[in-house]
Amino acid sequence: MPQVTLNNGVEMPLLGFGVFQIPPEDTERAVTEALAAGYRSIDTAAAYQNEEAVGRALARSGIPREELFVTTKLWIQDAGEEKAKRALETSLGKLGLDRLDLCLIHQPYGDYYGTWRSLEAGYRQDTVRAIGVSNFHPDRLTDLITHNDVVPAVDQVETHPYFQRIGDEEAMRKRGVRMEAWSPLAQGRHGLLQDPVLTEVAQAHGKSVAQVVLRWLMQREVVAVVKSTKPERMRENLAVFDFELTDGEMTRIAALDGTSGPGFDHRDADSVDFINSMQLT
Repeated sequence: MPQVTLNNGVEMPLLGFGVFQIPPEDTERAVTEALAAGYRSIDTAAAYQNEEAVGRALARSGIPREELFVTTKLWIQDAGEEKAKRALETSLGKLGLDRLDLCLIHQPYGDYYGTWRSLEAGYRQDTVRAIGVSNFHPDRLTDLITHNDVVPAVDQVETHPYFQRIGDEEAMRKRGVRMEAWSPLAQGRHGLLQDPVLTEVAQAHGKSVAQVVLRWLMQREVVAVVKSTKPERMRENLAVFDFELTDGEMTRIAALDGTSGPGFDHRDADSVDFINSMQLT
């Protein structure tokens, strides 16, 4: 699996397996099958409420810990320095780990400055190898960088061919932050997987549209997290390193930007109210 080097020298797999919206009772099986397929980067979050199942799959896999890259995220209700410290310890316990590879602030709301100070402490104590954020627009990301000591290694955001966020990516790269894509396939919305341009490119390479989209991200060195509960789809999503898109194909895909907006608008007031109201049980 190709790796990218984060701003602190930590290497991270370019493609990872995510467990968003996989029920806890199905997560252990899904992660076990993903690891068997060849994934070594696993992305979860406190808000997904399946960290324990992820931990069981990791423990039973027999894969050496140094070969795995495990990411989790802290939720809004645990924002603030002391709450975040406890939440980090809770996540480590549920995952059965003594150190995370990457921990992210899940949303740019609440006292995320206090959360960041707690993550910085965990980073200095080597409880976390790298720390970052998720869903931060460039203004909040830049302000966080300006007023703190550790620059986030990653900003995990929604991005796909219809919503490419090129300006956001440029702002991240300028500051040494790696863009990571959640929903790289737009969760099947907007007809992305039936797009005629992507379909034509896929046919030219004997690949699926999903594989073309993931390859497009890989060639830009944008880390991606994909999810599936089907072993055959897991394997298909991994089979993106045996072909290369041409410059012309990359340009054609770039022209699809703006076909749709975000699936979730983190700057919409009603959306912010909704997400702040979500409490973990």
